Amino acid sequence: MTISPLQKERLLYAPKLPGMLRNGIAEISVKEGQETQSVADQEKIKALFPNTYGKNEITFEKGTNTSEAKKQVVGVILSGGQAPGGHNVISGLYDALKATNPDNVLYGFKGGPSGLLEDDYVEFTDEFIDAYRNTGGFDIIGSGRTKLETEAQFAVAAEVAKKHGITAIVIIGGDDSNTNAAVLAEYFAAHGTGVQVIGCPKTIDGDLKNEDIECSFGFDTATKTYSELIGNIERDANSAKKYWHFIKVMGRSASHVALECALETQPNICLISEEVAEKKMSLSSIADYIADSVADRAADGNNFGVAIIPEGVVEFVPEFSVLIAEINELLAGAKADEFNALPTWKDKYAFIEKGLTKESMAVFAILPETIQQQLFLERDPHGNVQVSLIESEKLFSALVKAKLEERKKAGTYNGKFSPLHHFFGYEGRCAFPSNFDADYCYSLGYNAFMLIQYGYNGYLSKISNLSKPAEEWVAGGMPITKMMNMERRHGEDKPVIRKALVELDGKPFKFFEAHRAEWAKETCYLFPGAIQYYGAPSVCDLTTRTLALEKGE
Repeated sequence: MTISPLQKERLLYAPKLPGMLRNGIAEISVKEGQETQSVADQEKIKALFPNTYGKNEITFEKGTNTSEAKKQVVGVILSGGQAPGGHNVISGLYDALKATNPDNVLYGFKGGPSGLLEDDYVEFTDEFIDAYRNTGGFDIIGSGRTKLETEAQFAVAAEVAKKHGITAIVIIGGDDSNTNAAVLAEYFAAHGTGVQVIGCPKTIDGDLKNEDIECSFGFDTATKTYSELIGNIERDANSAKKYWHFIKVMGRSASHVALECALETQPNICLISEEVAEKKMSLSSIADYIADSVADRAADGNNFGVAIIPEGVVEFVPEFSVLIAEINELLAGAKADEFNALPTWKDKYAFIEKGLTKESMAVFAILPETIQQQLFLERDPHGNVQVSLIESEKLFSALVKAKLEERKKAGTYNGKFSPLHHFFGYEGRCAFPSNFDADYCYSLGYNAFMLIQYGYNGYLSKISNLSKPAEEWVAGGMPITKMMNMERRHGEDKPVIRKALVELDGKPFKFFEAHRAEWAKETCYLFPGAIQYYGAPSVCDLTTRTLALEKGE
């Protein structure tokens, strides 16, 4: 196979480990900390997880390894969307496993959790692993979104594990995947299978974080990739001086990606979904906010700018959420067939007008026709609007254009507004991992095996103190149940890991809030450039602005 010069060099990169994991397997001891409890709904979570709830947090440190010496056969699964660094989690897991005992075995289940259920796997070897070190993507074994959540699935998983003599399963995924890991761990414990389950925190969205998990892997690389592109666009905008660029970035439930990109590039506008919800902002008020920046810059002769739009922002607009709920109700059951049978958009519009409340129809009416139609595209498996299909970057540029035309008629605006649109998502999910993600992910995998070797079950691999050099990172583990609460899902109360939204009183948002008025009017663009892999650590090992601000650096 022909590979690029960069890939050839990256395959040779030796990821850095936390100091206490560099001592050699024989010199890694464990220190138990406080007992834990869930972030909320303690009694309910405890009742659902009687065998894995309330366990101690643990930290690894230098000392004599007191773990039981036994052959380990481990299975690993990549679950959910891709994130840079997944291959290094597997590499770190494999290296620790083989360093402990060359006879240890690592199986990779293909295509996500379904590979475990279907017993579709590959046994890793040195040659196999070496071809994927420090590379992006999940193509080493593929990923999938099958959920492990039923008793029947757990029973199949237990049988597959028994067939291969598997002693532990590592699930690499986001909040839903690690929720499934916690439930599977409880099942294995309750049924005396002897199989451990360890999770690793993955998601480019950055919403799997809390006081213990400082950062999910992939966030660093993805936001650096998007920020490079945004910086390039800013440079182009400042050169051509005639376009407003509306850039949508991934982040369905939280705006961590948008905020980090804004901190990296200092655009004129960045919407934060959590603030939109907190202030109960309407579509009209958001459009006015952006239009104010366009008009202020035009008054200075700057008919160009950059606006960052989080992927899921429309769901945080209260009036839009009500509209979505009414549309879901409007097309429930047989009504969907009746609507789809109507021959023209005019007929469908009349159907919609008749079915919505006056308030929601007023919101619907101000939307561009293309966005109106996107609200009635293919439904999700539950019959609901797929909000991710809405081109919110085009929605807001259209609303801003309408506002500016009103201002022109009123004589309060005399600029030019030429919008261009971009969506950055998949570009960042499989990028070559940054040095930070390469190191962090390798450490997560190496650490996951230490949790297995010491007999822990239902734990998340945890690496902290991440804003410092890798030598100062702290390795350990925490019970997954500590992150859980009860939420309403599909009509039932379910135990789930709580998503972390942008904290409006947190340091990263406060820094953004303190500077955005200046950025909105002036041209204060920053140009991060491409991710750097070789050179000064101050550039190559740079952490995210979000993490640096959170740590007061």
